[in-house]
Amino acid sequence: MRVFVTGATGFIGSAIVQELIGAGHRVLGLVRSDEAAGALARLGVEAHRGDLSDIDSLGAGARACEGVIHTAFIHDFTQFAANVETDRRAVEALAGALEGSGKPLVIASGTLMVSSGRPATEQDAPPSLDAPRAASEAMVLAASGRGVRGSVVRLPPTVHGAGDHGFVPRLIAAAREKGVSPYVGDGANRWPAVHRLDAARVFRLALESAEPGTRLHAVAEEGVPMRAIAEAIGAGLGVPVRSLTPDEAPAHFDFLAMFVGTDNPTSSALTRSALGWRPQGPDLLTDMRDSGYFAA
Repeated sequence: MRVFVTGATGFIGSAIVQELIGAGHRVLGLVRSDEAAGALARLGVEAHRGDLSDIDSLGAGARACEGVIHTAFIHDFTQFAANVETDRRAVEALAGALEGSGKPLVIASGTLMVSSGRPATEQDAPPSLDAPRAASEAMVLAASGRGVRGSVVRLPPTVHGAGDHGFVPRLIAAAREKGVSPYVGDGANRWPAVHRLDAARVFRLALESAEPGTRLHAVAEEGVPMRAIAEAIGAGLGVPVRSLTPDEAPAHFDFLAMFVGTDNPTSSALTRSALGWRPQGPDLLTDMRDSGYFAA
C-alpha cells in the first residue's frame, strides 16, 4: 500500500520508512525542508511538504494514501504542553481525513504515561486525558468507531541504536560534562527499551494487521534498572557512579530529573501475541557499548 509517514526522516521514522520499503510498500513522507526532501529522494521516497501545524497539508497527505503512520513530534521540553496540543490537532486532522475509509492510522505514543510499580500492559489506559499524548491516544481509539482502523504504538523512553539522540545520549552528555554518572535513590527503578529496527517492525505490522482500537507496546526489554544504565555510562566514560537524592537530581539532570526516577516496567506480551512480533536487535546495554554511544 501507499503509506503517508510523518516524521519520515527522524530516528524512528527513517527506520519505519526502510521497513515499509523492504516489505513492498510505497511511502509518502512529510517534510519541512529541501534537505529532508533530498534525503527521502535518495531512498526513492516521495516528499510531501508541510508540518504538524499545517492541518490542510496533513489531511491531503492522508487522503492521498492507503494508510498513515504518525511519528512526528516536536521534542522541545520547554514548550511541552504546547507541543502536546499540536500533536493532538495533527492526529485530529489525520483521523478526520480517514474517517469512513477503513484505512489504517497508526500513531506513536509513550509508555511513560502509564508508569507504575508493576509492568504496564497494552490494556492500561492513561490515568487521565491530561497525561502527555493521552488525548491523541483517545482520539485514535475513538476514530476506530468511525471507520478508521486506528491503533497506538507506545514506545519506551529508550529507543536505541546507532544515531540515537534521545534520553540515553542526554544522560551520557550530562555525565561527561559533570564527571559523574548518577542514579536516583537505589537506582532500582526500571526503564523499558527497544532497538529502533524492532520498533519499526511493530509500526509496519500494526499498519498491516492491527485490530481497530488497539494499543500496542513496542517493548523488547520489560525494564532495565536505572542503576545498570548509570553503571554502563560510568564504564563507557571512565567516570564514577553514585546515588543522588531526589532533591539533588535536578542539578545534575536538568529537565530529565522528572524521568530518571520513574519506574516504568512495561510488558509487550499482548503485542507479541497479536502481531507475531519477536524482537531481534541487541539489548540496550550491549547497544550502548557497541554502537558509538561514548564517542566524543
